[in-house]
Amino acid sequence: MANTLGKLSFNNKIILAPMVRVGTLPMRLLALDYGADIVYCEELIDIKMAQCERVVNDVLDTVDFIAPDERVMFRTCSKEKDRVVFQMGTADPDRALAVAQLVENDVAAIDVNMGCPKEYSTKGGMGSALLSDPEKIETILTTLVRGVSKPVTCKIRILPTLEETVSLVKRIEKTGVAAIAVHGRMKDERQRHPVHCDYIQAVAENVSIPVIANGGSQDHVKTYQDIEKFREASGASSVMLARAAMWNPSIFRSQGALPVDEAIEEYIKYAVRYDNNTFNTKYCVCQMLKDRVESPMGKQLHAAQTNAEICEVFGMTDFYKKAQADLESRKKDLQQSSSSDLFDQPVLDGDVITMAVKFERREYPPQITPKMYLLEWSRKEKMEQPVYETEQRVQDRAFQSTVLVANKKYRSTLWEKSKKFAEQAAAIVCLRTLGLPEGRIGEENSGLVNKRKREQRSRDVSQDSGITDSTNRKRRSTEPSQKEEQESNDKITVVNGSCGQTVP
Repeated sequence: MANTLGKLSFNNKIILAPMVRVGTLPMRLLALDYGADIVYCEELIDIKMAQCERVVNDVLDTVDFIAPDERVMFRTCSKEKDRVVFQMGTADPDRALAVAQLVENDVAAIDVNMGCPKEYSTKGGMGSALLSDPEKIETILTTLVRGVSKPVTCKIRILPTLEETVSLVKRIEKTGVAAIAVHGRMKDERQRHPVHCDYIQAVAENVSIPVIANGGSQDHVKTYQDIEKFREASGASSVMLARAAMWNPSIFRSQGALPVDEAIEEYIKYAVRYDNNTFNTKYCVCQMLKDRVESPMGKQLHAAQTNAEICEVFGMTDFYKKAQADLESRKKDLQQSSSSDLFDQPVLDGDVITMAVKFERREYPPQITPKMYLLEWSRKEKMEQPVYETEQRVQDRAFQSTVLVANKKYRSTLWEKSKKFAEQAAAIVCLRTLGLPEGRIGEENSGLVNKRKREQRSRDVSQDSGITDSTNRKRRSTEPSQKEEQESNDKITVVNGSCGQTVP
C-alpha cells in the first residue's frame, strides 16, 4: 500500500465499505487477508462514541472503546491500524472533533457518513440529511481537517441533478479532505435501482482528489475482475465494495473468490479469536449463507446463542476449545507478570496527584468501599474528613472527582459513569499513593475489616449472654457508616454544568 508522507493514500485502492453490523473487526481483518487495501468500520454515532473510554485489551491484543454500559463500541488491533478508516455519524462539528481525537491514534483515517438514507441516521440530522445542508458539511469537515493529524474523508450519495452533485463535491474538496466516496444512487433510491456511473464519472472529472466509486455490487461486481471494470465505467480512482464483500469477503482475492463456506469458517475463527459479539457474528454469517438461511444448517445457526454454539453448527468445536484455552492461558500469564506491579505509579499534575484507576465494584466486598477506608484512616490519624469535589463533563456526562486529604489533592485521570464511582476512584488514588489498604477482596488484614469482624463477634457474644445492645451501639457509633461516608455526597450542587462541593 502506497502512502504519501506516511499517510493513507486513496489512489487505486480496493476498499471494504462501511456497513452497519457487518464492518466489525472480524470482517475487516478477513477482507484484508483476502486482498482489500483499505477497510472502513461500520458507522458509529458520535454521541455514543463520545462517552467511550479507550482501553488496551492485553488479553485480546486489541484497543477497545467501551461505552458506560460496558459494551464494546469499537474494537481494533495493530494488524489493521494503518489501513482502517473510522467512520462516524455526526451532525455536530465539535462532537465530531472530540470523537476523531479520541480514536485518531488507533486508525489510519477519519470518515464522515453523509450518505446513509436510513431513518436512524437521518432523524438526527446525520447521514444523507447533511446533503441538504452544505454549510454544515463544510463546517464539520473543515473542523476535522484542522483538528486531527490523520486524513479526513467523507462518503456521500448523489443529488437529484448532475449540476448539484458536482457543485457539492467542489465545496467538499475545498475543505481539505483527502478523498470522497460517492455512492452512485440518490438518497431515495435503493439497491434495485441502477447505479449512476455517469454521476460518479462527472465528480471524478471535476475534482483533483481521489474519488471512490461505490454502489456497484448489485449491477456490476460479481467477480474480482469486475472491480476494475466498475472502476473504468465510473472513472473513479478507487472502488469500494459493500454487498459483494458481505456475501463473500474473498471477492477481494485477485486469484478469484473462494467457496463461501471457506470464507465463513475463516470469519468465525476471527470472531472467536477476538471475542466478537455472538449476535453480530451470527448476523454476518447469515448474510454469507444467503438463501441457505432456511436450510437445516441455517436454522441451527439461528438457534445458536453463543459463539461456541455457532462453532458447533460448522463443526469447529475443537477450534473453539483450543482458542478459549489459549485465551485463558494468556490471561494467567498476564496476571502473573503484573502481580509484582499491580498498580500504576502516581503522577503529579500541577498540585494534584493523579493515577489512571477505575472503581470496579466487583473487586470489593459488600458494604466495603475505598471511601470508607479513607474516612476510617483519616479519623485514626485525627485529620479532617476527606472532601470531594466532582465535575461533570458536558459532552458525555461522565464524572471526575478530586479528594482533598491533609491539604493534598488526589484524582483519577479516568472519567466514571457516576459521581459516586468518581469519588471512589479518587479515594483509591489517595489510598494507593499513601500505601494504605483500600478494602479490596483479600485485604483481610486491614484495620477496618478486622474491627468489623471484632464488632460482629462482640454482637454475637452479647446476644448469647443476654447483654443489652446499648454497649454495642456505643461502640458502633465510632464506626464510619455508609450514611457518614455519603455525607459529603449530600453537599453537592450544580454550578455552570459542573458539580462541586457546597460551601457551608
